[in-house]
Amino acid sequence: MEERRRGRPADGGEKMKILVADDDVTSRHLLGAVLATRGHEVIFACDGVEALEEALKPGSPDLVIFDRMMPGLDGLEVTRRCRAAQECGRKYVILLTVRDGKKDVVEGLSAGADDYIAKPFDREELLARVAVGERFTVLRRGLEDKVEELSLALGHIKKLQGLLPICMHCHKIRNDKESWQRIESYISDHAEVQFSHGICPDCEKKYYGEQGTGA
Repeated sequence: MEERRRGRPADGGEKMKILVADDDVTSRHLLGAVLATRGHEVIFACDGVEALEEALKPGSPDLVIFDRMMPGLDGLEVTRRCRAAQECGRKYVILLTVRDGKKDVVEGLSAGADDYIAKPFDREELLARVAVGERFTVLRRGLEDKVEELSLALGHIKKLQGLLPICMHCHKIRNDKESWQRIESYISDHAEVQFSHGICPDCEKKYYGEQGTGA
């Protein structure tokens, strides 16, 4: 595998890591040179087998560019296997090929590709499509973070639902184990609630008379 390219974003933004898989060395160099102008870090793969290995590695790039025609595994098959694998099923996939007929585009998208670029590629078109993939990746990461935050929040929430049998005299509640439990204990077990005790005015008058509690 060729040496990785590193660079700083021309616009000062956060650079992306991009996997480029192409069996043609000239095409790899051109793609790497163009992407490096925007400060992206490029990882190269020389065939489909190597591309799949790189894509399945922990921390591998969220955006990948696969040449459709590669030895070992072609770009379509690499894309299908990526989509089937939990490790890289959500990557943004761009297919690169000399075949840009409608049928070929449909086949690429049906395999799971997110976008399609024809060879020889136009520099500005390539950067524009990569920028779309970058925005998609940033939005997906943000959504995943929000979902994780929501899941953590829901994990701390306990709800009281359904019909609660309660004693009409002592006000104890019959729990799921068919035993009777003090109402404050039951609520504390099923909700994020803590109790403090006090005396309402009616009980103060009933139990302590006119003198009250002195509170």
